[in-house]
Amino acid sequence: MPLMSIISGFIFLDDRGRRRVCTGIIVIADERGALVPDPATSTRFGVGTFRTTADGQEFAGLVVDELVLDLSVRFPGAAVRDLLDDWDTVFPVLVELADAPGAWQPLASLDVRAPVAPRQVLQAGANYRTHVIDLAVQHSEITAERTVERVRAETGAMMDRRAAEGTPYFFLGLPTVIGGPFDDVVLPDYSRQHDWELELAAVIGRRAFRVDRDDALDHVAGYTVVNDLTTRDLVFRKDMPEIGTDWFRAKNAPGFLPTGPFLVPRQFVGDPGDLRVTLTLNGGTMQDESTKDMIFDVAALVAAASHTVPLLPGDLVLTGSPAGNGIHHGRLLRDGDVMEGTITGLGTQRVRTVAP
Repeated sequence: MPLMSIISGFIFLDDRGRRRVCTGIIVIADERGALVPDPATSTRFGVGTFRTTADGQEFAGLVVDELVLDLSVRFPGAAVRDLLDDWDTVFPVLVELADAPGAWQPLASLDVRAPVAPRQVLQAGANYRTHVIDLAVQHSEITAERTVERVRAETGAMMDRRAAEGTPYFFLGLPTVIGGPFDDVVLPDYSRQHDWELELAAVIGRRAFRVDRDDALDHVAGYTVVNDLTTRDLVFRKDMPEIGTDWFRAKNAPGFLPTGPFLVPRQFVGDPGDLRVTLTLNGGTMQDESTKDMIFDVAALVAAASHTVPLLPGDLVLTGSPAGNGIHHGRLLRDGDVMEGTITGLGTQRVRTVAP
């Protein structure tokens, strides 16, 4: 049970030994003994990047309901990634600002950009049990002996062994692939097999290198929505089958990772293993799955990735796509399609696909 108290005008040391002043918010002691705002009594907010329609200037903003507060007054010149570089100090300040008067402006009057510009994008593959089973059926030769039911049972057993004994599968995306949550996405004309993959992404808020699973979520600032678009016929190299997958070509076209709308602090999200991931195409539901179907949860993914590479504030750790991709439905993306993707508590992105 965390210790809870109301502290007003009290100077205390945070978990990095720095002096902090609390001005009348309820705080609790977290697992490490640090005093942090109590999310149960704090106003829920998100953090995003916005552009004014008048002069096109971008700024980091605090989002409460349908209002946005320009954070440059409190953090001059700071982008969201700069805030994440000192997240342990910044987060309590944002909690106070969420309830404070200020020059709040309507969200509808602003252009919403991707919430953060990551240095690294780590993408988990084959991390939803049902999705992997569906893919196995699709790529198997079904016969009287090797039935759909048998393939599903064998693949399910394999996924259970992998969850118990295996490790996550990662590949890398380029930061330049990031797109806005309401941008049009140009479908490259070198293929007609572009597909959607709505995913939960963890946003790193504290450097993580070789951290244990039990400590991994302490390094997560929050979560956002991403749509990890994929060109299906470029996933496998036909000219060099022994090489296997080519995720560079399949996933890194400009704008192929619509991100946002906002970064929602993990304290306001609850259990990342119990969120609903839903994508509609032109109003029809294509993906609708719980993150409970993950083979490796967020903590396991962050820990595993950190054992190879230092994760830096602002980095994205994508957690994999649930079942319901276009290749499963036999319906891939076309000019003029509209995808709406939402994850519980993280908002909704709306992306239209256009021909080049």
